[in-house]
Amino acid sequence: MHAIKTFSTAARTENTRPMSCPSCGSSRRGEIWRAEGFAFVRCRGCGLLRQDPQPVPEAVAARYDEAYLAYETGNHFRFRDLEFEAFRDAGIVLRPGSSFLDVGCATGALIARLRERGIETRGVEFCAETSRYARDVFGLDVFTGRLEDAPLADSRYDLVHAAHLIEHLNDPRSFLSRARRLIKPGGELVLTTPNEASFQGRLMKGHWRSAIRDHLYLFSPKTLKMLLDSEGFSVVRIATWGGWPAGMKPAFLKTSLDVAVKPVGLGDVMIVRSRVKVDPCHEHR
Repeated sequence: MHAIKTFSTAARTENTRPMSCPSCGSSRRGEIWRAEGFAFVRCRGCGLLRQDPQPVPEAVAARYDEAYLAYETGNHFRFRDLEFEAFRDAGIVLRPGSSFLDVGCATGALIARLRERGIETRGVEFCAETSRYARDVFGLDVFTGRLEDAPLADSRYDLVHAAHLIEHLNDPRSFLSRARRLIKPGGELVLTTPNEASFQGRLMKGHWRSAIRDHLYLFSPKTLKMLLDSEGFSVVRIATWGGWPAGMKPAFLKTSLDVAVKPVGLGDVMIVRSRVKVDPCHEHR
């Protein structure tokens, strides 16, 4: 079999630091997934996979430049259509007039289409080149930087969405805390991220296509639900897809495995819908 990885920025010398688990705080290390020049370790406390050590935030920020923009512009319409398919699988219905915040919106292809459908949209994108593209090409309202630094009003959005973002963050808990404050009562947070408990993840481990240097964490439905729960979210629905990557040998497995993994939740990628809990302990975190 060939280990086919997703896009990753080029390796470079970076400052790193040891990491404890952001979900349960434990520093105890279990199973190790060894990859290409780095490793993921499984937390003995809760089971979350994390890179340890991890690049410092400044090093992570330096990774996203023109090369990332080129990758996104070469694939953004395909990625947009895949995310719409995921919305259908997760039962997400967006109505005209609803408010939608896309965090890690890249070129803005997704929210540009939603705007055409009468959805009120805004984006947040860390990469300066990519956010500029979203503003200049699609005419979108996109803030450049982290969600935590964006000048956004609390309780403003019906749906906050982040596709293939949370696994890249040094501090996913801070991101979730901020996202929670932005969501209207009854609104939702929707996350799309690789599923390390997938058939492929379990089979390939450090050679899995999502075990890349840019992914600082690899979540399973269990570990992501645990983190969401601790930040005041209640998971509504999880859907997964993808059983065998395109181009991976033997190619004849793709059709049957893609079908087989979906109903049992063993797909390579998962979309997770969650709602803000009605819990006074989280009201002003």
